[in-house]
Amino acid sequence: MHIERNSLTFHSDSPDILKAQILHWLNQFEVCAFLDTHAYPSKLSSAEWLIAAGTERSWSSNSHTIEQLNELSSLGDWIFGHIAYDAKELIGFSSKEQLNQIDFALFNFFQPIIVIERKENTIQIHALGIDPSQVWEEINQTQPSTETDHSTLISIQPRIHKEEYIEELNKVIAHIQRGDCYELNYCQEFFAEQTKIEPTQVYSRLSAVSPAPFGTYYKVQNNHLLCASPERFIRKREDEIISQPIKGTFKRNLQDERLDHELKENLRASTKERSENVMVVDLVRNDLSLICERGTVQVDELFGIYSFPQVHQMISTISGKLIKDKQFGDIIAATFPMGSMTGAPKKNVVALIDKYEANNRGLYSGAVGYFHPNGNFDFNVVIRSIFYNAQKNYLSYWVGGGITIYSEPEKEYEECLLKAKAMHNVLTGF
Repeated sequence: MHIERNSLTFHSDSPDILKAQILHWLNQFEVCAFLDTHAYPSKLSSAEWLIAAGTERSWSSNSHTIEQLNELSSLGDWIFGHIAYDAKELIGFSSKEQLNQIDFALFNFFQPIIVIERKENTIQIHALGIDPSQVWEEINQTQPSTETDHSTLISIQPRIHKEEYIEELNKVIAHIQRGDCYELNYCQEFFAEQTKIEPTQVYSRLSAVSPAPFGTYYKVQNNHLLCASPERFIRKREDEIISQPIKGTFKRNLQDERLDHELKENLRASTKERSENVMVVDLVRNDLSLICERGTVQVDELFGIYSFPQVHQMISTISGKLIKDKQFGDIIAATFPMGSMTGAPKKNVVALIDKYEANNRGLYSGAVGYFHPNGNFDFNVVIRSIFYNAQKNYLSYWVGGGITIYSEPEKEYEECLLKAKAMHNVLTGF
């Protein structure tokens, strides 16, 4: 089955102006998504921008079922949406009772009325039941917001203080020493209450400070995700499945090119970071082996070093050939939650995460992405993200890191602050 859309191609030579117009235009919709690669070069990306607006049909659930996910890739149309970290309970993992103040559903997907693709200098608009020329005219008549950001003074608080963080991390390390697990991704939330922001403006500032290949502005009613993620969770192209976990982070020195290169090489040589990375690679290989043909799972790149505005990252790429009858729900059941945000062995560490983290992660370390009409899909890992509920005036961001037997709690805390730097600066203005 393939759903026909009205499609037209337009040309634009001013991407920055157009992006500002589209973001302002997009925000009129209760449900929308803007997926932005920020022009990072990649053979795996199908478009520089993918934009979805309006809802023709939607799928949302907080119930204990994953069967709905299986039908998404066979609809023959564009589908956008998310899977929250806490959707792990749908596939048999433990769950904790504490709620997350940013109340995204466990999963939510929507068939948009309007889809926009940017490839080089062309804009393709695919619309259901309306004229794409009308959409293009609306966007071009939209004036980018020139209003002052009406954000309130933001006072960001840690969910747990440094001393408590170190105490909890020592408990995690004791589990590793006892052999309960090998690596655990421990995360913490920073939050602000009674806070008002202009989400599209904050997203634009975050994108300017920290452009990332999986940047996302995503809105479901009052809940907003402003995401600067560098990480791909999982991608399907025909019968190939690809996952690209990140494990390994070093700061950058943008004032001194020689020192910056030295930091990059230190990351490449770090025993701790390589041990974290190889453990998650083995976990992903095992996950993919459940849904891929025997003997096809392989490591395409091990310990690849990639540079982003604030940090150098160690990224590995694992792929396999999908078993023919495996559908999206089956793939999620085998691979979610992603190993880079949990640890190994996955079942043990998910239970320990529930035990030691202060509250539910919600959409953080979940995934946002899309289905192409041909059944292919691509989803990120929701990290380096600001979450905002416009009704509750509640804002938060999360950071974390992989804990191994080599971890030093003080240094792990400093790494968390490094990962949070761009988000903190965008929100506080310094």
